[in-house]
Formats: sequence, structure tokens, C-alpha cells
Amino acid sequence: MRINKKMKNKVSKIGVLTSGGDSPGMNAAIRAVVRTGLYHGLEVFGIMKGYQGMIENDIVKMESRSVANIIQRGGTILKSARCKEFLEYEGRKKAYNHLKEKGIDGLVVIGGDGSFRGADTFSKEFDIPCIGLAGTIDKDINGTDFTIGFDTAVNTAIEAIDKIRDTMDAHDRVFIIEVMGRDAGYIALHSGIATGAETILIPERKTNIDSIVNSLLEKERRKKLVNLIVVAEGHESGGANKIQEALSAKLPNAETRVCILGHIQRGGSPTCIDRVIASRMGFHAVECLITGRYNVFVGIQNNRMNYIPLHDAVKEKGKISEEWLRIVKILAS
Repeated sequence: MRINKKMKNKVSKIGVLTSGGDSPGMNAAIRAVVRTGLYHGLEVFGIMKGYQGMIENDIVKMESRSVANIIQRGGTILKSARCKEFLEYEGRKKAYNHLKEKGIDGLVVIGGDGSFRGADTFSKEFDIPCIGLAGTIDKDINGTDFTIGFDTAVNTAIEAIDKIRDTMDAHDRVFIIEVMGRDAGYIALHSGIATGAETILIPERKTNIDSIVNSLLEKERRKKLVNLIVVAEGHESGGANKIQEALSAKLPNAETRVCILGHIQRGGSPTCIDRVIASRMGFHAVECLITGRYNVFVGIQNNRMNYIPLHDAVKEKGKISEEWLRIVKILAS
């Protein structure tokens, strides 16, 4: 176990916050942090609206009943926000002073790589140990097989696409479904494979519109008139509407429709997987603070806990392997 020798004082009061985009399962993680902390005799504080709440001193003490009946709820009871002021040293100093006033000497940050970057900087400047939990539907954090919210978001997308397929079949249409994923294509990849999409477009891979046109023409020759295209919002094409424009120009007789799923992917009751991994990660986050394993991101790989230094976790995004891309190519043919 890597013990941080610089931060020698034992943690006695911890804060937990959710930062950046919300994701289903964040409440389960909050619940686990609070109840594990209380079990070990720590005082636990909830920081509202992420780093913004640290700066505004919007910090509340939490008890076991504070997190009762929340494990099944989407969103986050602590709210979330993106805070520009925290990017500046003066903002971080203000946040630190508020933590110091309450005696908070450890933090659990639930969010994505931007949240981890802020936690890493904050910890180095003010000697506050921080633990990161990956709360993001994008699953783009390196070092973990799961991120809190991804499974729920994918299942939401799958449910919507399955329903859209019914109307596609009834009218022999080409449907272009846009899912979330500004920088990462995991939601598009998984939901596309699970719904039998003929084409999956992700930011990690360049796709020429002409190749899509040729594929549709080839399928038309085989009398396959129903075609599903799943595209991540961050694909170089510019999203579903841009793809429809390009296809309509080259295939004027094709009946194309667009559906942008948008923020419904962020909401809803978390799946069993998201509730369990969030609970497991939250439990181990507190265990890290108690045992002196500081400034790490807590992930799960091969069903085992995986601990990566925060500064390493934000250096490299999770990458989609060539195996996945081969599966897409072969199964969509």
C-alpha cells in the first residue's frame, strides 16, 4: 500500500461533493461515503454544488438519515455545478479557508477528469488529501472498467432506440440517433452494438460520409431498407443533423429521420450495476482516507479495486480498443 508520508495527520472530518455533469448512481456513492465515514467515527459533511459550494461555504453536516432513501434516485442530492472561480488560485484559497473553518481534512470528489484535475491541484496547494470517484456517463476515465452512471445511460439509450426501431420497421426508414459523448464514443458503441445498428460513429474513429452512403446503397441492393445509424454527439461529422443533411444530398430518395436523445441519458433511477459499483467505490474511498492512501482515483478493473494517482488518472483517457471496432464492423455488415 502506498502511504502518503507528507500528509501525516489522521483524517477525522471528511467532505464529499459531486462535480461536473451529473450521472445516475452518484447518490449511491454519496450514501456509501457518508455511512462508511460514520461507521469509522468520522464526521462527514456534504458540500453543495461541487467546488462552487466550497467557495460559497455551502457545506452541511450529514448523518445516516441524511442519505436515507436516496440509493434509487438519479441525479445528486448534493447538486452539481461547473465552477470557473475554482480554476483560479484565489478561488481555491477561499474554498480551503471554508474547509479549515469546519476542520475538514479529507475530501471525496465524485465527478469526471475535470473534477479530478481540480482535486489534484487543490490537494497539492493546501495539503488536503483527496479521493476521486469516477461519476460520468461517458466512461472515459483511464484505469477502471466502470464509471458511475454509464450503465444506466446506455440502458436508457437502448430502451429509446428499441422503440424507435419499431417505427423504422413500419416505414422502411433510415434513422440517425444521436447519443451523448462529446469526446468519447462508449455510449454510442455499446448502445449501437446492443440494438443492432448498421453504422456506429464515434469521436475516436474517422468515418467518411461516402462510405456510409456506399454502405446504404449496398444494403438497398439487398432489399435492406431499414437502417439504424447511432452517432456520438462529438463525432467529427457534427452530429445527427449534419449527417442527415449529407445523406439527403447524396440519397434524395431515402427517407431519413433524426432523433437526438439528449439529457434523458443523464436521468432516471440507476441500474443495479451502477448502484453496486457506486456503493463499492464510496466504501473504498473512505477506507483510503482512513489508511493513508491519499490522492488516488478509485476504480474497478477485473472485479478488483484499482487505485491510480489522481494526476495519472487525468493524463490519459480510456481508449476504445481495436477489438471493439472490429466487432462493430463485422456485426453491422
